[in-house]
Parts: sequence; structure tokens; C-alpha cells
Amino acid sequence: MALLLNLACFSVGSPQQTFLFPKKNPAGSRRGSIKPAVLPGENRSRRREDRGNNRFFAVADGIGASTEEVYKVEVPEEGSEERKEVDYNWKEEWYPLYLTNQIPDDAPLALTVFDHQLVIHKDGEGTVHCHEDRCPHRLAKLSEGQIIDGRLECLYHGWQFQGDGRCVRIPQLPEGAKIPQSACLKKYEIEDSQGVIWVWMSVDTSPDKSKIPFFKYFDRPGFREISTIHELPYDHSILLENLMDPAHIPISHDRTDNSAKREDAQALVMNVLEKTNRGFAGEWGRVKDSSPSSSMNYLKFEAPCTLQNNKEILDKNGESQYFSALFLCRPAGQGKSMIIARFGNSIKPPLLRRAFPKWLIHQIGCKVFEQDMGFLSSQNEVLMKEKLPTKDLYLNLKSSDTWVAEYRKWMDKVGHGMPYHFGHSTISMPSISLVNEQAPAGLIASLSASMPSKGGFLTDHTPNPANRYFRHVVHCKECSRSLKDFKKWKKVLLVLSVASFAAAILAVTKQWKVMALVGAAVLFAGSYACSSAASLITTNFIRVHRRS
Repeated sequence: MALLLNLACFSVGSPQQTFLFPKKNPAGSRRGSIKPAVLPGENRSRRREDRGNNRFFAVADGIGASTEEVYKVEVPEEGSEERKEVDYNWKEEWYPLYLTNQIPDDAPLALTVFDHQLVIHKDGEGTVHCHEDRCPHRLAKLSEGQIIDGRLECLYHGWQFQGDGRCVRIPQLPEGAKIPQSACLKKYEIEDSQGVIWVWMSVDTSPDKSKIPFFKYFDRPGFREISTIHELPYDHSILLENLMDPAHIPISHDRTDNSAKREDAQALVMNVLEKTNRGFAGEWGRVKDSSPSSSMNYLKFEAPCTLQNNKEILDKNGESQYFSALFLCRPAGQGKSMIIARFGNSIKPPLLRRAFPKWLIHQIGCKVFEQDMGFLSSQNEVLMKEKLPTKDLYLNLKSSDTWVAEYRKWMDKVGHGMPYHFGHSTISMPSISLVNEQAPAGLIASLSASMPSKGGFLTDHTPNPANRYFRHVVHCKECSRSLKDFKKWKKVLLVLSVASFAAAILAVTKQWKVMALVGAAVLFAGSYACSSAASLITTNFIRVHRRS
């Protein structure tokens, strides 16, 4: 999991540099400049000034600077190329919906892109389809329905729909009556690419397949990966900010594994290499990694919501090895996001690591997201409350926040084409009020629920974003299966333990009594271990603060 926390931990050899965007820059583009400034009498200080539209931050950088030398980060003026809006329509983009191998085979699945509610399901031949999550009859959610003979059925009145969206059965129609042509579903085009289902949100324009991102490392023979899905209680732009912020790793994830230690927190080198209207790319690393003989990381953000962090090194045999952290961050509504996190490398893992169960690796990933969850949720609340662009709220450091600043400046260019956005200099608030949906409660409703995400016996119905079950397990077949097995074996081993203890009481000889007691202890320990594993998979996260 070291790759998950800090790609900069790899330091052998040197990577072969590849440009992440075409070398040709957009006509007339220019990058913001960073100029050194000396402020007499100030010792590693930070100060913020406002000068009309020429607002700037002066911050101590710490990379080769004296105690009195700071950097002034200039904000592009209104009307400059960096502040100029570009044509952008959020619907004419591909959004990552789900991992292909995690889509349920026998049930519909509800997903959202911004505030647009979708349902995906498989037909009788296993083909995946995507529609608006709304029955044309009385607007019931089709994701609350079921699959009957490969058809999607609304559980309100039993209307059934084929994969192309046509209604093929209405039980309430008189015999011989025709099904109305308007009784059909709005269909969205989807594509399966490199194990991910992508959706094209526009129903008015033809899908542009050239916009589907391609990740070269994940297409290499022998490239090993582990992929997970997580639902998170904050905006996707805040999630992307967090993922392109390596400076927080030593502090927030201190000793989550060997790669994160708070004493390693330091200034970073961040160099923007390419910028286009669809994103940016650059290199970053620790100061000691910035020499030509050292290894740097390569980061790329691409519209609308994909981020990758790559590294190429030469091993001791002179062969290139590849590492990649890929984050597909779908906007899932106001204050909500869903991430498909994919980590991979080309190095054959040792036997012990290969024996490590996937469900346990997933729990480590859950813990990493939980460690940031409190900060990011509160950040989301402040942005919604203050209604100000980030330049009026953030104090960005060149030595840690370069990617964050670039991302928010990119939003200045395209935010006008989004349902809402928080840019560096511009914002647009959501025009649709947030709706919190509550599932039905009560014993009868609980017993009738068949899908884990809808609750279960003796469980709460309303999803709890602090609980790993609702954030991850309902989206992971591996963890769902492991949880079910642990619960089953917990009960089986407990019953066998009680039976063994009873046998010890009834045993006539001392030898049989001891053997039965030992067996009861072992069986009880196994039951307890299964219970602990089930609790880990469904835990509510509470941060334990350490002070040194």
C-alpha cells in the first residue's frame, strides 16, 4: 500500500520522461509567472495583500531560499488568457460510472452524475445498459426495482423495460391494448473501456469516443492492479484537490504504512509542464528528488474528473518498471462523490504479499480515505457557506499547493459550463436545492429489503457515510462476500464452541474433558476473529489523535 500513500517513496534509477499532453500549447496561451521577492524584516513569514484585481499571496517557499526570501505568486488579470473562458459543456463528456466487474448481475444499480439520477443494469445476455432512473408512469425509481427475465421491472406497478428503453409489459393494460410509444426510458450511451463503464451524459449530441481517457500503464502486459470503489460525503472537486496534494500525506496518514511519517513533511518541487483547456500535467517530488539523476513523479489531470500519478524507474537490472495511481472521481451530487481508485505496478510481488487477502487490502484503502474525511467534509461546508472563490479563502503555497491552484484556475475557464463550480476567481452555486432521501424504516420494511444497500434485518436504513459498509462494501463483491462468510462462520464456530464446552462438562475422563475445553477455546477464538473481521469491514471511523 506504499504506492497508495506516497509515490515519491520510490527513489532508484531515473524515469524516462514522456509528455502527458501534446507538446503544442493552445494558441496564445501563457502561464502565470512566479517571481522572487525580498521582504526586509520578515523572517519566513506569510502575508496576504489585496490590490484590486492584482491580488497576490506572498509566502515563504523554503526551496533554496533564505529566511528573508519569499515568492510572490501573481494571479492572472481579468481578461488574460489564463482567466479566459473556453467552450465547455459538462454533458458532452464521459464520466466513470463503475468498475465493470462490480456491476450486479441480477439487480439494478442507482448512480448519479452531478444531480442526474441514473440506473444501470444487465440484460439477459449480460450487456450493460444505462437509463434515467425514473419510470415514465409515476416517476418511481427504477433502481428500486428488479430484473425479470433480463428486463428491468418497476416495483411500483410492474412495468417492464428492455435494454433499449422500450416498455414491453404493462400489467394494467386491457387485453389487446397497445403500449403507448411514450412509455419508454431516456437512454444514455455507455462504453466499457479498460474495465470501467463510462457514460456520455448528452442525449442531444453523438458520443465523442476520442474523449474517453486511455491509461497506457493499465494496458501493459503483466501490469498488476488493485481497484476499489468508494462513496464519499464531499464534492468531487474537493476530492480531486485532496488527491493531487502529496504534501498532506506525511501528516494526515502518519504511519498508516511505512511510506508516511510526519517527520518527513517538507517542501516539494512542483513544475507545471503542460497546460491545455482540458487540464494540465507536471512533475513533482521532494527537493532531493529534483536532480537529473533522481526520480520524479508525473501527475496529469484531464477533464472532466480523472487524475493519474505515474512513475517510471530503472531497477537493478536496468529494466524499466512502472507504477501508477489512477483516480476516477465522479461528481455524485451536491456534497457527494464516488471514486474508482486503481493502483498498479509492473513488479512481481513477493509470495507473502500475493497471499494477502484482497478484502483486508481494501480496508487499508478505506482507512486512508477516512483519515481525510473529516477535513474534507468541513471544507465542503465552508465553501457552500462562504460562497466565495478559493482565492479569497485559500492560502496556497508554491511548495505544496501548485496543483490545487492549477485545478481551480482550470475551473475558472470551464465552470460556466458546469451545473455548479468553485473556481480560483469565479464560483457558481447549485441552482437545485439539495434533497436528502430517506428510505422507509420499520421491521416490515427491513425484512422485505433484499439488497444490502437498502438495509437489512436489525440495521439502519439511511446510509451512514461514516460507515465502511455504505461507503465501500455495497460497491465491492469481494468485501460483500467476505463479510457474508465472516458472519456465517462466526455463528457456526460459536455454536460448535458451545457444543464442545457442553461435551467437556459431560466428559467422564479428565483427558476428554481437557481436549473438549481446548477445542471450545479454539472454536470460540475463531468465532471472535470472524466477528472482529466483520466489525472491521463495517466500522464507523473515529479519528484517534496522536500528539508527540
